[in-house]
Formats: sequence, C-alpha cells, structure tokens
Amino acid sequence: MTRKLKIYQIDAFTDQLFGGNPACVVPLKKWLDDKVLLQIARENAVPETAFFIEKENAIHLRWFTPDLEMDLCGHATLATAHCLVKHLGYQSDKIEFETLSGPLKVFIDCEMYFLDFPSRPPEPTQLPEVIKNALNISPIEVFKARDYVLRFETEQQIKAIQVNRSIFDQINLGTGGVIVTAQGVDVDFVSRFFTPQASLLEDPVTGSSHCSLIPFWSYRLQKEKMKALQLSERGGQLICEAMGERVRIGGKAQTYLEGHIFIEL
Repeated sequence: MTRKLKIYQIDAFTDQLFGGNPACVVPLKKWLDDKVLLQIARENAVPETAFFIEKENAIHLRWFTPDLEMDLCGHATLATAHCLVKHLGYQSDKIEFETLSGPLKVFIDCEMYFLDFPSRPPEPTQLPEVIKNALNISPIEVFKARDYVLRFETEQQIKAIQVNRSIFDQINLGTGGVIVTAQGVDVDFVSRFFTPQASLLEDPVTGSSHCSLIPFWSYRLQKEKMKALQLSERGGQLICEAMGERVRIGGKAQTYLEGHIFIEL
C-alpha cells in the first residue's frame, strides 16, 4: 500500500533562504516503524528530519539524522513550530512538545521562535588524543556535557579550524559531538559543531549545543541574555538566555518547500 505524507523543508535560525540549518518536518497520524522513519530521514539527506503526531492533547516529537534517532534537536524543533504556525493553522503563542528529552516548549513572538530547553552546563575534562590530533588548532580549555566543548582564544581561530576526518571518525560519541567556541567580535560568542562518524561532518546550526554554550558563556561573561553566531558556511543567528535549569534559544525560520512523499507500507 502506498502512503502519501506531507513534508515541509524549513531553514531554521535564519531570516533568509539557503541560510541557517535545513530540517524536514513530516506530520504523521500514527508512528511508522523506526526503520521507515530512519529511511525517510536518510532519503531527505538534511541534518535532521522531525516527525510528530498529535495524541491525547499533546504533540509528540521525534528527530532523526540520516544515521540515527537523536535525543534532542533545536533547529528541527524550531522548524516544527514554524510548520505548525505557518502551514497547519496553529494559533497559540506557545507550543508544547513531548520528546525523549522530556517536555519542551516553544514560545512564538511575531516572527521569532524561542525554544525552552534544558540547561546542560559542561564540566572540565581532558581532551581525547584522537580529537586533539584531528584538529589543526589546539583549544585552551576543554569541557564536556553531552558534547565536548572546546574553548579557543579568538573568533578567527574558530573560522580557521579544520578537521582531519579520517582521524576524527575514530571516536564514537553516540548522539554527541564536538563544539568549538570562542568569544565573539560582534556577538557575545561564536561556535561550530562537528559530529564524528556522521553523514554530515559539520552541522550548519545546532540548537542543542547551545544547551551547553549558554550556561558556559553566561558564567564567563556574567550575562543572562546573549547573541550568538554559528560560523558554518550557511551560518546561523541565535538569541540566547540563561534561565537557571533551562535555557531559551531564539531564532527565525523560512520555508523552502512544501510537498508530499510516497512510501510503500
């Protein structure tokens, strides 16, 4: 039997098409087999595909990369909120999701979406030799929460970082990755995000990494509200706020396409 599903591709954390981080959003009536969800994500070939169902007055949300299911994804959550508001008639100024990371909220203010996510402050740690050998520049400090957080001296160093993938892929971090970050020139802080053994080595804009970056830089800069840039080729702009055990991550979104996919079940 052929199943026809709606699909939206949305650029998150940007106000311009071809910027930010692309995510596909697929509304479902009921969950498909996990293998099928992963195959769809693989076929979409974007950093994340979000699937959601509405059940018992709640929106249940899941995220898949082309390689695996994730426990948390910021840009695909923002894209899902944008899809609900702009295309599916959702009229509230707050959306609540049930996810693998627990309840998550998105607040809508005009064209801005603010993710209410858990704070994940990183702790000091040692840098694995394989990560050190894979980078062309060495960090001045190393921390870890879900992801490794590597602090560098300047924004220019973040732009200049190169990763030797053949070495980098020797480490397995599960759903985690490696954040490189420094204090910004025109914003409070900048970052890039790399995932070993993934189809896409560098993520264009990573909402979930800011669960660690926000408390990290809030403490060092003594600021609760901050502006951030992710310095990938596509680039992304984030409005950040430290709120104790939670963080708020804001950004805009643009729809690139609306269509259908057809799968055999």
